Amino acid sequence: MDFASLEPLAGGWSGETFVARVGGPDGERQVVRIHARNPARAEVDAALLRLVRGLVPVADVLEVRPASGEMPALLVTSYLPGVRGDLLLPELDDASLAAVGRRVGELVTVLGGMPTLGAGDLHGAGLRIEPWDLPDGLPGWVEHHEPSLAHWTDAERAGLRDLAEHSQDLLDTVTRTCLVHSDLNPKNFLLDPDTLEVTGLLDWEHAHAGHPFTDLGNVLRFEDAPPYRDAVLAAYQDRLRTPPAEALALARAADLWALVDLAARRGSNPVADRAHDLLRARVLR
Repeated sequence: MDFASLEPLAGGWSGETFVARVGGPDGERQVVRIHARNPARAEVDAALLRLVRGLVPVADVLEVRPASGEMPALLVTSYLPGVRGDLLLPELDDASLAAVGRRVGELVTVLGGMPTLGAGDLHGAGLRIEPWDLPDGLPGWVEHHEPSLAHWTDAERAGLRDLAEHSQDLLDTVTRTCLVHSDLNPKNFLLDPDTLEVTGLLDWEHAHAGHPFTDLGNVLRFEDAPPYRDAVLAAYQDRLRTPPAEALALARAADLWALVDLAARRGSNPVADRAHDLLRARVLR
């Protein structure tokens, strides 16, 4: 691999993911993730890709290099074909949106059907689960982030507290945990523009063991066009037997963890800004 050929991979915000060429400018492409901020994550991400390969479309792990001296930890994988979902979805008609929604819904159910023995962060090549040290449930999570929402009215913050309590009650009805990708949005899956098959699920840096409806909430956070949403929920019902209305309510409840955290970081990036506005709109309904 020629490290001089490294080019930033379009779509990523971390600034740590690059495309490299093997054997010169016209050689095979590979993806190089430089784990400078969290060196231990290279080993975790490699283990995750090996774990789910054959169940969901992911890249081959070609090499894992631990940090050494001034060299950061690296994860080298194959380069997957396809177009990012965030680029292709806006161009699709209703029938095509439904086709993609069906396939994305099936992908979510595969992850939702991979059980874990508890919730928490993943560590090491064995994917050891370490429980989080977090506030007690969504009400505690909201209380922790309320100082960042000081620009909201008293009524809005009270509404958010009520929403958190109701959402936590709903989440508590599901006691099992599973593997969660945790960033399953159109930017992180690739599609074949001709067949609309999902050709790759990218960016596993936030994956953890957690609530089965977290990924469904992420998938439907901003992509709410009825043909797409209804197809995702139909696939979920077919595979995991949860009726669409119930699944959507649980998905919205599970996604509240991320929405609150993102809303508290309003102004840091466009996704945080969109999440802030979405959360405020949900509280005002």
